[in-house]
Amino acid sequence: MAHTVDADYLVVGAGATGMAFTDALVDHADVRVAMVDRRHDVGGHWLDAYPFVRLHQASAFYGVASTLLGHGHVQDRGPETGLQERATVAEICAYYQHVLTNRMLESGRVELLANCDYVGDRQIVSRISGEHVAVSQRCRIVDARYLAPDIPARTPAPFAVAGDARVIPVNDLARLTEAASQYVVLGSGKTATDVCIWLLTAGVDPDAICWVRPRDPWMLNRALIQPDPAVFLGMAADVMDAAVAATSPHDLFLRMEAAGVVVRIDRSVTPTMAKTPTLATWELDLLRTIEHVVRLGRVRLVERGRVILADGSVTIAEDAVVVHCAASGLQYAPLVPIWRPSVITLQPIRAGFPCFGAALAGYVEATRTDDGEKNRLCPPTPYSDTPADWAAMNAHGTRATMAFGSEPDIAAWANRVPLNPARIPPDHGRSDELDDAVDRLRSQTRSGLDRLAALSRWG
Repeated sequence: MAHTVDADYLVVGAGATGMAFTDALVDHADVRVAMVDRRHDVGGHWLDAYPFVRLHQASAFYGVASTLLGHGHVQDRGPETGLQERATVAEICAYYQHVLTNRMLESGRVELLANCDYVGDRQIVSRISGEHVAVSQRCRIVDARYLAPDIPARTPAPFAVAGDARVIPVNDLARLTEAASQYVVLGSGKTATDVCIWLLTAGVDPDAICWVRPRDPWMLNRALIQPDPAVFLGMAADVMDAAVAATSPHDLFLRMEAAGVVVRIDRSVTPTMAKTPTLATWELDLLRTIEHVVRLGRVRLVERGRVILADGSVTIAEDAVVVHCAASGLQYAPLVPIWRPSVITLQPIRAGFPCFGAALAGYVEATRTDDGEKNRLCPPTPYSDTPADWAAMNAHGTRATMAFGSEPDIAAWANRVPLNPARIPPDHGRSDELDDAVDRLRSQTRSGLDRLAALSRWG
């Protein structure tokens, strides 16, 4: 017989967005929250991540609003000296377990239903015992899975594998017991770049790597995506300057490249992908040492000694290890209002920073009563895939920032939260550099926003 959970909210998904929403909600409202997740613990896809992954952005921009991830340290050695620390997968998982245990569970107002599926109609089923659990009709459902990423560890390869071809997901790469004469990396995004960098730093010769890259990516210069308001707001002003003058999405990115905001691996190729993770200059230099790059479309079939693609084929070593990094990653579901009568559907609000968006939604849910007003203050922002999408993402995100930033209490909260990349903390000293960035951004935002909206409709 099913028992009923006594909660005001059921958060479906205990990954980054579910945790950020719950943390902000219970910090600002006297409510009870049940979180349900199919995995054994909190942390979402980080529990399945490949062992050498780390955040591509500063740790301060990730996690929950109440608790800083890491120590806010600037790195003082290594190739990223002067940049903020970036957490490893082990540090991220430990952080979420700490937040769950020492803040949420200890409060007595949050419980976790792990190894469970939410099957709809306010019903939960345990994957371990088969027990059915119900939530009451007054309990509001929060969907934190709407944009959950697909990752290679949980996604079958989107191509056929023939016979004894040696194809492995990225998670298995670090578990190899003997070297191959060649590594074939399939994918264009952050996972593929991580694999290439890991192989190169492990001593693999660049000539032993074949990179099958269906599309070339634009990436953000990590040195400018930092929790320093003068740096981040200066970058935002550069984006608006570029947008005002841009004649096309491609021209926008060329102008941002000239300003140092974005980078591309191959200067002779026009990128068509703009999911824009960050990349450091030392990583860019390493990636440029790989000369065997295959641009023949998507992979159709991997055979021993050959990869067949949409626009041709390439010969590979007989003992080649083919590393599958070709999961879709980000999801591109249609934007829906975050607040609807049946469900709260978590989506990014400020472009590119989903943890901040989820925390903001939690704060607004805790401090407002009218769903229409909540949706006005927090319109969702899409993820980007192409340069035109990137313009749309930033147009949406800028409008959202102007909306929630017009509310004094939200603006004050946002300026205290490290997750907010554009915050100016109350105790932050002014400088000529910061004043210049703020003035430039203020003067260009309206015209830049209009131009971004126009560029987003390109083609």
